[in-house]
Amino acid sequence: MIFYPNAKINIGLNIIGKLDSGYHKIESCFIPVSLYDIIELKESKENKLTLSGIKIDCSPSDNILIKTIKSFNTDKKFRIHLHKNIPAGAGLGGGSSDAAFAMIYLNKKFNTFNEDELLYESNKIGSDCPFFIKNKTKYVTNTGNNFDDINLDLKNKKILIVNPKKYINTSEAFKHIKPLTPNYKLKEVLENENIENWEEYVKNDFEKYVFSKIKELKKIKKQLKEFGAKFVSLSGSGSCIYGVFDDNTLPIREIKFDSYEVKVIN
Repeated sequence: MIFYPNAKINIGLNIIGKLDSGYHKIESCFIPVSLYDIIELKESKENKLTLSGIKIDCSPSDNILIKTIKSFNTDKKFRIHLHKNIPAGAGLGGGSSDAAFAMIYLNKKFNTFNEDELLYESNKIGSDCPFFIKNKTKYVTNTGNNFDDINLDLKNKKILIVNPKKYINTSEAFKHIKPLTPNYKLKEVLENENIENWEEYVKNDFEKYVFSKIKELKKIKKQLKEFGAKFVSLSGSGSCIYGVFDDNTLPIREIKFDSYEVKVIN
């Protein structure tokens, strides 16, 4: 079986609290976009993962996909090949998407969980996994596992994601965030304000810390605005940054870093 897990971007990311469990309460809008990993999964005599594409700093035995297979408590073993196109440590949810798509496939095969159980179990694998089980534009709260519909349609926009090729450890980034409830409602802003006005309200709480670690991001953000982006933001905890554009002409040749032209899906 071959499937194609997609990336996501965050529009706004407010860290509004921390639970006794250590998880953080967030407010964000998650949007699935057309940047894909490729996974081939076949039954085998042992669980084995091979990798190609973008290198990831993780041994195959520790990869989230092996953890996902083991979560089904089945005697079946699988050989997995993962071709990485979505950079790791970039705020695009690539690992969580890989795991979620594998869970969907395995759950159809073994009929293990109902829909609510699948969402619950996926959250044990990764905090972004429940979103990728649904894989539709959502207003996201709590620890990233509460979803509401949002009246936001960016399918006529083009999005340019820029990768500075520097890894950000999410756990470390959270240590530098002081939870704070914003004085605006993200969902209301995104539904009612023109995109040109988002910058006044919509923030990513990781941006200050990540920009201090990756100096190039400030310049990239400025360039994207100069090239006509209607909105520019860090995605997730970084390190990728994106710009939302109106027209079909994106400044890919002008950007000195790896960049990906994507569209909103679902």
